[in-house]
Amino acid sequence: MKVKPKFSKEILRIDDVEATVKNICTRLREDISGGMKRKGGIVGISGGIDSSVTLALAVRALGARNVKGLMLPEKDSSSDSLTFAKTLAEKFGVTYEIEDISGALDGFGCYARRDEAVKNVFPEYNPIEYKFKIGITPNTLNQNLPAVFHATIVDSEGNETSKRLPLKEYLQIVAASNFKQRSRMSMLYYHAEKMHYAVIGTPNKHEVEQGFFVKHGDGAADVMPIAHLFKTQVYQLAEYLEIPQEIIKRPPTTDTYSAEQTQEEFFFQLPFRQMDLLWYAFENDYGPEEVGEVMEMSAKDVIGIFNGFTRKIKTTDYLRMSPIKY
Repeated sequence: MKVKPKFSKEILRIDDVEATVKNICTRLREDISGGMKRKGGIVGISGGIDSSVTLALAVRALGARNVKGLMLPEKDSSSDSLTFAKTLAEKFGVTYEIEDISGALDGFGCYARRDEAVKNVFPEYNPIEYKFKIGITPNTLNQNLPAVFHATIVDSEGNETSKRLPLKEYLQIVAASNFKQRSRMSMLYYHAEKMHYAVIGTPNKHEVEQGFFVKHGDGAADVMPIAHLFKTQVYQLAEYLEIPQEIIKRPPTTDTYSAEQTQEEFFFQLPFRQMDLLWYAFENDYGPEEVGEVMEMSAKDVIGIFNGFTRKIKTTDYLRMSPIKY
């Protein structure tokens, strides 16, 4: 019987990164070339750490000439995303294409539908004078409380005004914003089908298991090579794969709303280094006292965070469901 290791802050460190990379690349090559019978892979690259590591793995597995990078900006995207994505593509020698999806989003009414809901909360809002974002109210994860979303508008002077989001407006903003991820995935599959390639998805373990993705959007792909890796492990692979340091040092962002926003602020509520360890402890049944001692937290706070994880899993189960077939 395998003995469970003592919980520590080093428990997620990969002992042999080279072997881990080799195993992922072997399976990726076998799945795409052998199982799917595809000629190569398409990766949507955003200048973030997850898509960067995924692209580097794809190049190792398939060769640079059999991998294409696709950049999918829209009018709310940070200009840094495109700059970093180009740097990445050039470093790894892949061909890339830029597909601005703003026109498609205008056609879907993405911006208009979103702005209508924002104006219901902030009558003074207009997208020319203000930037906008939504996020989870902080300090609720360990208090056995459901997530409460708030909206923030930022004027040209950088002044922020926040209000709690009513459910109706929250649902409309999210539904409209989800056009972005679904439009990107449609474009990825267009290029993949045109080239007889597979779409290589970029979500990490937390995004998949906590439901930080859009169903049939960034949650869709043919293969997800880093879906089993914690964020800190993705960073370990990034160092080994020699991802550009400006990408490694860039804070993980949503790049969905016009105002800058971290993933922690929008969804996760915890810094990823802390969250990784707590999630590992949660899914491997470590006791709250042992975890609290290592994490310098009270057992009560650990239990509250574990309950928050359980709530997120249940709330987002729908996103991970396959279609119900009769």
